Amino acid sequence: MRVWTRRRLLTSAASAVSAVSAASAVSAAGLTVTAAGPARAADGRPRPGDAGIADTLRALPGLRLIEERQDAGPGYRHFVLGLRQPVDHTDPSAGTFEQRLTLLHTAADRPTVLFSTGYHAVLTPRLTEPATLLGANQLQVEHRYFGSSRPPGPGYTHLTIRQAADDHHRVVRLLRRVYPGAWLSTGGSKGGMTSVYHRRFHPGDVNGTVVYSAPNNVDDREDSACLRFLETVGTAPAREAVRAAQRRMLLHRAELVARYEAWASATGDTFRIVGGADKAFEIAVLRVLFMFWQRATPADITAIPGPEATADELYPWLDRWAGLPLYADNSARNYIPYWYQIGTQLGYGDVPTAHVADLLRHPDGIAARNFVPRDIPMVFDARAMPDIDRWVRRRGSRLLFVNGAQDPAVAEHFSPGGPDSRVLWVPGGNHSVDIANLSPADRASAEETVLRWAGQKY
Repeated sequence: MRVWTRRRLLTSAASAVSAVSAASAVSAAGLTVTAAGPARAADGRPRPGDAGIADTLRALPGLRLIEERQDAGPGYRHFVLGLRQPVDHTDPSAGTFEQRLTLLHTAADRPTVLFSTGYHAVLTPRLTEPATLLGANQLQVEHRYFGSSRPPGPGYTHLTIRQAADDHHRVVRLLRRVYPGAWLSTGGSKGGMTSVYHRRFHPGDVNGTVVYSAPNNVDDREDSACLRFLETVGTAPAREAVRAAQRRMLLHRAELVARYEAWASATGDTFRIVGGADKAFEIAVLRVLFMFWQRATPADITAIPGPEATADELYPWLDRWAGLPLYADNSARNYIPYWYQIGTQLGYGDVPTAHVADLLRHPDGIAARNFVPRDIPMVFDARAMPDIDRWVRRRGSRLLFVNGAQDPAVAEHFSPGGPDSRVLWVPGGNHSVDIANLSPADRASAEETVLRWAGQKY
């Protein structure tokens, strides 16, 4: 079994990747594991009383035990579950769908961490930082309309933050019958946003929430914070190097698009959703400015293609940072629900384009509408995010936000105003920061907070 690091968590939302073992990851991160730890007898067998957990799960109404996977680490059992959920929590006549869950079970009397990527569930058994710190059970909830958790019928009418929050609420209510102790929730990026939205509508479901690198796009019409961030992040020479690389890629458009089309042809991919390889290429070039700074380390700055870079150097660099397969249909269709959420409630930041304006062919290329088939209607709800922001600022309690100071995703970030809530920053950190990356004082404070929320001593 493996331990989630933030970089692996974010990468896995797009593809499955390998990770280091739990033991080495915990050691490298410097995490403190509670003395109680996972439930395991001295001979390595499950503790008495937990052998019947499979039967206990099968007895829960609406829950299906799909399989027990034989890949969990010491002290844990790994279950894949399906929970029957209402398509519309306000209208029982709308029918139901099965939502995918995964459970890393250690003991019914240990704390439980509710975890979401905000996308599809990842079946590789990995523990989040809070679960590692607490020696906790971990319950992963696949977001509705992602992966196998898809309500029947066309469109995404019931893909809203409130419906997803109600999904999580039903999960907690049901599984509390098995795990009556402390519950915490966690997630990174979109998973962190999902965790906050759950708390907004069901604030008492968990004892506390740890949120990593979560954007807070309060007003989708106002992107000055993101634009200012991208105008000032890093050093002036580094910013100019990325922008120069963007221009050079657009000047080599014909050759690079031909290479992109050849890749698609060789892999059986197409560009019907976005509307052609040329448009997909331009979108990737525009987004690389944001995506580079979101994940770059100082070492990556020295590898930015220079003014004499060839197509052989530009193409793999763009692919590495912007993820060219993401804009072709085989991958893009999996993220239609993501872009639907962006275009109907979540909103999205903008990127500077003045330095390449003379080379652009596709106005509003990075707009969410380009990633959702035209036969699926989209109407933006401008009230959704201001409501979340007001709640976090005025009433959001027991919320811990961990952000990287050089992450453009949190140029607009949550600012909690309720009791026992705060934001901690990793200087120079990117979108992949962890509690383990904080300063020693902040890390100790964050770990103490998580343990205290779970009723444990630091």
